[in-house]
Amino acid sequence: MDPKLDLLYRLADDQLILGHRNSEWNGLGPILEEDIAFSSMAQDKLGHSLQLYSLLHQLGEAEPDTVAFTRNAPQFHCCQLVELPIGEYDFSLTRHFLFDHAELLRFEALATSTYEPLAQVARKLRGELKYHVLHANTWMKRLGTATEEAIERMQRSLNFTLPYALGIFEKTDAEAEIISTGLFVGEDELRSRWLESITKVVAQTALEMPDVLSLAPVAGGRQGQHTEFLQPLLDEMAEVFRLDPTADW
Repeated sequence: MDPKLDLLYRLADDQLILGHRNSEWNGLGPILEEDIAFSSMAQDKLGHSLQLYSLLHQLGEAEPDTVAFTRNAPQFHCCQLVELPIGEYDFSLTRHFLFDHAELLRFEALATSTYEPLAQVARKLRGELKYHVLHANTWMKRLGTATEEAIERMQRSLNFTLPYALGIFEKTDAEAEIISTGLFVGEDELRSRWLESITKVVAQTALEMPDVLSLAPVAGGRQGQHTEFLQPLLDEMAEVFRLDPTADW
């Protein structure tokens, strides 16, 4: 696959699927503030995916709605982290923390990409992502220093989620060309920056940072290998579009 397409599909699919997952907190948040926050961040991510799918369309791929709503799970390039069900709030918050730290650093790096259309989008989106990270940090620190139960639950979620989060940085066959052409700094560099970033936050809590080097990343998503949760999500997400692709809202 062309390196631009490879990179854009991974970026867009991550945003679309996590945006849909986060939207499932609408009406279910533990407090009204968080109900609104997760809904807002979900809307942001869906908007981000649209901008990225639009870049794909400019490169000759199908229109954004077609790309988003007509593919099946093996055709998606998202990491497995984003497709997991929302679970309890501690899991969704931990996923939000780990993923958005990676995304902010990714888009900061992409702001200097040699592919100028993507660089322009990155410079625009990184401002929103800073607020996502601020939100995640605030709640990680709050719950990670709260009651014994809260700390225990957050620690359990961190231990469970980290191997999936390492799958964010799964490489593809286009990795060497992506780096050599200046499209992006590469997944190893991003992973290093991310680990430093999240470790600083966890150090401000009562949580213990697991030994990341000893963890086996949950990979496969970038190659179209997904959990059993992705296809049902796609079927639900695309139900209206598949009923009438010509519908005008």
